[in-house]
Amino acid sequence: MALATVTPPWAYTLQLPQDPRAPGVARATVRTVLRVHGMPDLVDTAELLAGELVTNAYRYSSGPYSLRLRGAGRGRVRVGVWDSCPEIPAPFDGGGGGVMVRPPVLAERGRGLYLVREYADSWGAYPIRGGLPGQGGKVLWVECVGKPDCQWGDLS
Repeated sequence: MALATVTPPWAYTLQLPQDPRAPGVARATVRTVLRVHGMPDLVDTAELLAGELVTNAYRYSSGPYSLRLRGAGRGRVRVGVWDSCPEIPAPFDGGGGGVMVRPPVLAERGRGLYLVREYADSWGAYPIRGGLPGQGGKVLWVECVGKPDCQWGDLS
């Protein structure tokens, strides 16, 4: 069962089980939250990125994981996914000079984090170190920025 909590100004945490339906639940949650907070222009990108990060957590961790959505300023949202696997994947690990090769057209894997790098306005990762066995893991995060409203002075 998925559980959600809300904290001001606004942040949502969705606990997800090791279940193949979890990425769909995460995408639906992102869609709803962004519409409620008046950020419809971020829905498509944030939904794609959250779905890819949650899918990565589902595939590469053995336990539950969580999605966190947070308003990060005017027209900006941060999407973070925590999982219990401590290994930070490329390109989030900083290896390879930040260069990521486009996956081959017929590749069955490797597109998810490539899409994340291509569509996120900023991204990163950090390890979580727990004091007890079984705690810890990592957080992969991305930020999406909405398009600025057109101002009369911007017209050319």
